[in-house]
Amino acid sequence: MNRVRCLVLNAALGPLDYRVPEGMTVEPGSVVACPLGPRTILGVVWEAERLPGTEVPADKLRPLREILPVPPLTAPLRRLIEWTADYYCAPLAAVARMALSSGGALKGPATTTEYRLSGGLPERLTPQRQTAIEALEHEQATIRELAGIAGVSEGVLRGLVNQGVLEPVEVDCDRPYPEARADFPAPNLGADQQAAADRLCEAVRVESFAPFLLDGVTGSGKTETYFEPVAEALRMGRQVLVLLPEIALTEAFLKRFEDRFGAAPVLWHSSLKSTERRRAWRAVAAGTAQVVVGARSALFLPFAKLGLIVVDEAHEVSFKQDDGVRYNARDVAVMRARFEGVPAILASATPALESLAMAEAGTYEKIDLPARFGGAELPAIATIDLTKEKPGRGAWLAEPLVAALEDRLAKGEQSLLFLNRRGYAPLTLCRNCGFRFQCPNCSAWLVEHRFSSRLACHHCGHETAVPEKCPECGEPDCLVACGPGVERIADEVAERLPEARVFVATSDTLNSPGRAAEFVAMVEGGAVDVIVGTQLVTKGFHFPELTLVGVVDADLGLEGGDLRAAERTYQQIAQVAGRAGRGAKPGEVLIQTRHPDAPVIAALAEGDRDAFYEAETEARRFAGAPPFGRWAAIIVSAEEDSDARDAANRIGRAKPDHPNLAIYGPAPAPLSLLRGRYRYRLLINAKRSAALQDIIRGWLGPLDHPTGVRVGIDIDPYSFV
Repeated sequence: MNRVRCLVLNAALGPLDYRVPEGMTVEPGSVVACPLGPRTILGVVWEAERLPGTEVPADKLRPLREILPVPPLTAPLRRLIEWTADYYCAPLAAVARMALSSGGALKGPATTTEYRLSGGLPERLTPQRQTAIEALEHEQATIRELAGIAGVSEGVLRGLVNQGVLEPVEVDCDRPYPEARADFPAPNLGADQQAAADRLCEAVRVESFAPFLLDGVTGSGKTETYFEPVAEALRMGRQVLVLLPEIALTEAFLKRFEDRFGAAPVLWHSSLKSTERRRAWRAVAAGTAQVVVGARSALFLPFAKLGLIVVDEAHEVSFKQDDGVRYNARDVAVMRARFEGVPAILASATPALESLAMAEAGTYEKIDLPARFGGAELPAIATIDLTKEKPGRGAWLAEPLVAALEDRLAKGEQSLLFLNRRGYAPLTLCRNCGFRFQCPNCSAWLVEHRFSSRLACHHCGHETAVPEKCPECGEPDCLVACGPGVERIADEVAERLPEARVFVATSDTLNSPGRAAEFVAMVEGGAVDVIVGTQLVTKGFHFPELTLVGVVDADLGLEGGDLRAAERTYQQIAQVAGRAGRGAKPGEVLIQTRHPDAPVIAALAEGDRDAFYEAETEARRFAGAPPFGRWAAIIVSAEEDSDARDAANRIGRAKPDHPNLAIYGPAPAPLSLLRGRYRYRLLINAKRSAALQDIIRGWLGPLDHPTGVRVGIDIDPYSFV
């Protein structure tokens, strides 16, 4: 083969043909350095018949510069990249870039210099040096990464290096990971768990595609059950991928994994240092990384001998990527398993309606774990009608919930209050002139965070200090916090139960695996009486002494235009309810609501999941919504409102007249300004028989837009803002 077609990692360029220099041997999947003008760019050699391009005469072909010292991307991974690009209407190059996400890994074997504290002290201890020394205890990383950890400049750390306070350490970038052992301890499974584990282990041994829905109530031991097929894959010398929806969940999971297998798995998520990402990527590609636990991006790692994929908490909305390539990791995981010819396990206590439909149709094999492990009982659930049990003025907790908190505190048991709203208050206004604090970059209110004394936008990250007087009228001491966030609920608990030790658990306070581990240790050690948390605490945590869960505002998730609002509300509340009574002591769940007769709330109170899913299924069937129909969104954005509006209107005028499609819009998006860009949306509702992606490509392909206008396509959207 003296000429090859390359997929270059630049979405603006199509496939390019190159000449293979004499003595160089390439194959489909080889990662190569390609010349482009005076530059060198990355590319992947692809099968020419699968990648249409323009034939260039042989004498005009430029030679490849080099083959990078990494294994070729396997055929199953290349097929996954093609499928993802096709299904989600994304550029092939953008998807391929996710498979080559560690630039350092592509450079071959290497060592690097990291630094750690030597135990000495500097001649002059400035406040910044003091801060750095305290923050870097037990840390080892590059100077840049240590500066990020310590929150100081690299110059401060270089001064500490010069004085011997930080010492260099030469590190092999590709040192092997500790080996996980399949038979480390003898697992203690219940009868239902053992039967489920046996069936899953059998599927691993068969070594062919088999999708499973592992549907078990909270506390039924789903993790311990799917650990057995993980062990079976290890015995066979195969690799395993476990996807988790939140980085904060990894620490609790790692402890359980290490208890079972005697070593930690290989981690993959956005918080890893560049050296850790490089080491993990190369170990995966070499086949020496046995079990990888990661966020959704781990799906595109170049596994050498994959034997099993597990998606834990498979219903979670955070598996859907909302920018860039807008893929759903749950669905892509099943497709990767199909291309690799291996089993896929979707584990959840509250499966997505689409997953249940696939099980009902026989596409997925459904395995049930109907009871909690070890004889623990599911918690008793009751509602508190806020129209009758009204909290006092300026309060958000009704008396029955406060009484239950007092009772648990007296018994030495723990409680959890759930409100899916970070910060102190969602809106701050001036009582004198009515001025509301709004984000300058988004059409959203600034949220007050009292812990940090800041007003913050939860969409773009904009922050500002809380002013002493109104910026509009100049009146001092006139700002009013409207509505509750978790910090405000924590204040109310502290006021009503002054002796209670309260911990606020959100993505602000548990923003790293280390902090999550500290939180778990505090709760397990009995140092916390009441947890006040967002959706971050609804899953994955197992606290035996936690016997009361209070849902502060069950109606919150039902507000707004989310077409999956009822399902998402049910999942969140059912998951958080499942944190109660997981040990020997019985649990209780109290749900505060203004609409106790709403189908979602009634189903939760009666513990009747099947009735809720049946009603929601019929509503979806009537609306032609997933899984009975298809949704897609087209999002148009620009820095000028007129540019975005004109482009959206052009798209709207060109919309196809198709009998199997209903197209709504364009209209301003509910969040019409986001990160400084004005946004318009079109929503498409299609019958399942419609070739939706082909129709969209044929519709949008011929249209040109001014520079600065972005047009995004979201297949199977989860966000409607």
